[in-house]
Amino acid sequence: MTESILKNYIAYMKNDKALTSNTLEAYIRDITQFKEYLVQNNIKDSTKVNKTIIITYLMFLQKEGKAPSTISRNLASIRCYYQYMLNNNLIKEDPTYNLRSPKPERKLPSVLTKEEVDILLSQPKGDDFKGVRDKAMLELLYATGIRVSEIVALNLDDVDLELGQLIIEDDRLDVRVIPIGNMAIKYLKKYIYEYREKVLKNEDEEALFLNYNGNRLSRQGFWKIIKAYSKQSKIEKKITPQTLRHSFAVHLLENGADIKTVQEVLGHSDVSATQIYTFAMENKRLRDVYKKTHPRA
Repeated sequence: MTESILKNYIAYMKNDKALTSNTLEAYIRDITQFKEYLVQNNIKDSTKVNKTIIITYLMFLQKEGKAPSTISRNLASIRCYYQYMLNNNLIKEDPTYNLRSPKPERKLPSVLTKEEVDILLSQPKGDDFKGVRDKAMLELLYATGIRVSEIVALNLDDVDLELGQLIIEDDRLDVRVIPIGNMAIKYLKKYIYEYREKVLKNEDEEALFLNYNGNRLSRQGFWKIIKAYSKQSKIEKKITPQTLRHSFAVHLLENGADIKTVQEVLGHSDVSATQIYTFAMENKRLRDVYKKTHPRA
């Protein structure tokens, strides 16, 4: 690969393309790795690369165990590079033309059983600020299926304990009203009326969940809390805030909720994003049937 072309291309990407730093780094890293592959295969001139060579490289990435999403990004990086050369009259044809990205894997969400949820939610103990706050947060997360970004953004006014509902406004300014279960209401009342004020330093602080300094609990702080209780529970699954969101959705569907309702509660703009949970349910059902019926299961 001609060094001067690559150098000019990188300068173009940095100066003329409105990319985030992470995306820019990924594109440069991908094209640099492609360059190394070409050199290893005695291809020194990138302008001579044809469609077959690129397909062979994508197959090489597949054999290396790269995920379809990674291979798709590599193809996008290579396509961007050759579009740059085509636009600058360095090549006559784009070798990536009509090349399709591999279909993304349909990853089933990690879901806890109802028994595992009970174990996890029972981990916060102690009649103190941290124990009651953490219990209220975990109960609320499982009761509503909201995102971690949404739970840390909650203000006191977003919770109506008398009506038993939560009001969420997303980035699109769409508002959704989510019912809250009795268990979550019980611990929210205890936290708000007995413990929140013990760390509150600024009367104007609107945040529902506070840290020890009386400030809004951060997303990172919430992740640490989940990680600690996950380890403490000894559940042999990777548990993140998203795991409780997934579990909430699957348990609703298992108990007869229709997919449209679950979509609305989760705040999915497209029902296809919610349908992954029906696949998770079907996959679990098949595994359970197999274990019960196969003689060597």
